[in-house]
Amino acid sequence: MANFIIRPAKETEASLILEFIKKLADYEKCSDEVVADEATIYNSIFVEKAAEVVFAEEDGVVIGFALFFHNFSTFVGRKGLYLEDLFIVPEKRGLGYGKAILKYLANIAVERNCGRMEWICLDWNTPSLAFYRSIGAFPLDEWTVQRMTEAVVKEFAK
Repeated sequence: MANFIIRPAKETEASLILEFIKKLADYEKCSDEVVADEATIYNSIFVEKAAEVVFAEEDGVVIGFALFFHNFSTFVGRKGLYLEDLFIVPEKRGLGYGKAILKYLANIAVERNCGRMEWICLDWNTPSLAFYRSIGAFPLDEWTVQRMTEAVVKEFAK
């Protein structure tokens, strides 16, 4: 991990963020679900500040990214750090970069007094699930993610 850094994304990197989102979507076999464009990413992250992004670089080359935001736990009574996306390019997986990003985010969570960190992992992604178990993360077996798409939300809101 020589010359390795983790740094916040810059305002000039909305296209790079979108590129990594598309790489993740391809890995997760859902490329057709990406409807975001560069302008939307820029506005959401750098104007509205709805989420934050960090990049992992080795020798000046971006090899991974994480996108996260804060949620809130009424039970804990504090905000949490919610990791929406974590992606390392395939040739750099298994070398500690993902763990380094998670440690970086854990430090942010501690600094910001977050009560916990949470994320979702696809159930077929056994290498990631095994890794998450190894660092102390655990599944919430009694909880099921619920989702309404934008179209459903609009229809329901009527």
